[in-house]
Amino acid sequence: MSDIDVIVLGSGAAALTAAVTAHEYGARVAVFEKSDKIGGTSAWSGGQIWIPNHPHMAKGRTDSREEALTYLSALSHGMIDPAMAEAFVDTGADMIRFLEARTPVQFYSIPDFPDYHSEFPGAKRTGGRTLECPPFPYQELGDWSDRLEASPYYPDYTMTVGETTLGQPVPQPASPEVKAQRRAVDARGMGAALVGRLMKACLDRGIEPQTGKRAIDLIMDGAAVAGVRFEDGSTAHAPNVVIATGGFEWNKDLVRAFTRGPMTHPVSVPTNSGDGLKMAMRVGAMLGNMREAWWMPVIEVPTDLNSMGRQLFTYERTMPGGLMVNRKGRRFTNEASNYNAFGAAFHEQDVSAFTYANLPCWFIFNAAFYGNYPFLVGGLTDSFEAGATPPQWVPGAPTLRALAERVGIDPDGLEKTVARFNHHAEQANDPDFQRGEANNDLWWGDPRWRGDKRATLGPLGDGPYYAIEVKSGALGTKGGPLTDTRSRVLDVDGAVIEGLYCAGNAMASPMGMTYGGAGGTLGPAMVFGYLAGKDAGERGGGMTG
Repeated sequence: MSDIDVIVLGSGAAALTAAVTAHEYGARVAVFEKSDKIGGTSAWSGGQIWIPNHPHMAKGRTDSREEALTYLSALSHGMIDPAMAEAFVDTGADMIRFLEARTPVQFYSIPDFPDYHSEFPGAKRTGGRTLECPPFPYQELGDWSDRLEASPYYPDYTMTVGETTLGQPVPQPASPEVKAQRRAVDARGMGAALVGRLMKACLDRGIEPQTGKRAIDLIMDGAAVAGVRFEDGSTAHAPNVVIATGGFEWNKDLVRAFTRGPMTHPVSVPTNSGDGLKMAMRVGAMLGNMREAWWMPVIEVPTDLNSMGRQLFTYERTMPGGLMVNRKGRRFTNEASNYNAFGAAFHEQDVSAFTYANLPCWFIFNAAFYGNYPFLVGGLTDSFEAGATPPQWVPGAPTLRALAERVGIDPDGLEKTVARFNHHAEQANDPDFQRGEANNDLWWGDPRWRGDKRATLGPLGDGPYYAIEVKSGALGTKGGPLTDTRSRVLDVDGAVIEGLYCAGNAMASPMGMTYGGAGGTLGPAMVFGYLAGKDAGERGGGMTG
């Protein structure tokens, strides 16, 4: 295939953004996807993007380049390259304007969603940097409508995150009439909306991804990229290749080799096994940020709840009346902290016992808690049935001691911990881990108390009691080939590998170890996908206008 200027590997938000952008800059583009479905983990996600200083700030809200860079610098821990942070902040608004002017991709702001570390300098305590797409009618995709990934975590595909407790101070679900209208045209929200819109942009340009095409090697002409070799023995030739194949979280050998702590339960598409990483390593790419992932607490559930047999553990642990303990029965962190930061708590080691101090661990709650917040429903929802009871597969007992003995927690430790927790929670106070003091904590709690510590702090109450084990999971890894500010892959000596680009979770994330706010994975992925597509398109065909 010699009539291609740019090969894009992958079909998530980063890949499709790169493909559309490269085409708009004059290149002939081909997209290859390993799976038989399009969209990758982007299609499984909530579909929000975190972009500072974007063009859709709500009335009365402001942002600036300086504030955004101050915020990222404050979270850096020395792991964020200032030049990459500047490229992200300086390009985000351009990427949005570009897509909105030329494609069906449209965004609106979630005005109140605070940054995840909103007490840090430059953060937006009252939100504004998170955006999402309106639901997209999949009937516009024709025969492709059934070839895009469907999220196992969000059973109601018609809703948007902005319509749930995560997106509004008091959730306002779409009316039954609106949902019926969406179903009539197969309109899907969240990650499906974002990927569907990007896919329509590709189809409008005659770019039809080829599925079932696993890339295994780069073809080189000297020190420059010349194409790709696929597992089926076929090849595609082009002077530009964009690797946007996702992370390596499903490759146990690579996880063991690189990540900084245990990560046993990824929640991404299982095809994310590090193919792009290995291809880039073979041609001498420098690597960066390899120890990091987009960490996520996860619980195991029966497969009749979702096909993955696991569920993201997000809002549940922030509600008042629940707490999390380790095998000693001790609390070990702020249960309401953001999910990415939570990963660090699972990496703490007990140096005497030579074990991870907080694994295994359990979320402890009672029947009343579950009656108010029935979280084992298969994923995020915009409504609950009050008075629900925990499923039979969840371990329960009439007393804390009996529960502890049943699941393997130190009974004395658990009773002591709950007594202390209840005493302080009755005063909406947490002197041990400051739960409820961060803006993020108050956002995620019970919306009836939003803005008040009681949104997340309340005593455990009477039995019966239940425990569900929480696992160390991830939305994806965030290490990969090191790139420059144009998404060009660098070799081990810091020189550009001519024609090779990387974006999304396949690249060394410009976010270091942090997660700026809701959409903090997809925002950078699309920005650097856009930068890769722009540079590759200009090399491949020249700007068409």
